[in-house]
Amino acid sequence: MTDPHLVHAYAVLRRTPEATAAASRLRGLAGEPIHLLDPAVTGSRLAFAVGHVPPGALDLDDLDRLESTVRSHHAVVAALVATGAAVLPLRLATVYPDEDGARRALDTRRAYFLSLLDRLTGHVELGVKIYAAPDLAPPDADTGTAQDPATGLGVGRAYQMIRRRRQRRGEEAWRTVARAAARLTETAGTLAADRVTHTPERGSLAGPAPGTNVGNDAYLVPADRVVAFRASVLAAAEGVPGLRVEITGPWAPYSFALQPEPHEEPAA
Repeated sequence: MTDPHLVHAYAVLRRTPEATAAASRLRGLAGEPIHLLDPAVTGSRLAFAVGHVPPGALDLDDLDRLESTVRSHHAVVAALVATGAAVLPLRLATVYPDEDGARRALDTRRAYFLSLLDRLTGHVELGVKIYAAPDLAPPDADTGTAQDPATGLGVGRAYQMIRRRRQRRGEEAWRTVARAAARLTETAGTLAADRVTHTPERGSLAGPAPGTNVGNDAYLVPADRVVAFRASVLAAAEGVPGLRVEITGPWAPYSFALQPEPHEEPAA
């Protein structure tokens, strides 16, 4: 009888005893056991980390379940990364009708997967978010009287002057933050092997962090430079009024894995 379950692939990695043992202890987004699936080509140590899931487990339109599904997917990837293996995380809902289909996909993109693993070995992803929260406090002024004592202007003209001063202060504060953010980005780039620029977060995506997210980048950093990267980026932001930096990770290199090759369809 045909198995109604789908094969959900979590990641691509090289098979090692440590990765094999780690996978055997994992459970996936539907509570299913995880195992490493080899390609049909013999002699290759490349493998998919997969689990068998019912189709309903990957209903991404169910917002109530989506967060839990994403967390479970990430937990499998993170556990494999913890073995020290280079891991290519796959997109959520990378599915195949059966293991033969998954093996064929692994064979088809074998050379590409291996080249990416070679590039990412020994590297991790760090996220750098830059927030601007300039001090826009108005200058001291007494607008409660009929005439401004410092200028002899009427209330209306004094108010307009205050507004212009406030605007100039705000514009200068933003320029200061923008210059500092550019220096920070340049510093981060010198310590990273690669950078991916993501769209700054707005609205509910920005979360409770104060200020406006003006930079949202991912950096591919050699594992032995993580401490130096953090220290250098934070030092570049130090002492700049209105500038705040948030560094996250290290993560598996989600932003640098499985970028489609020219004229090639991505994995399903």
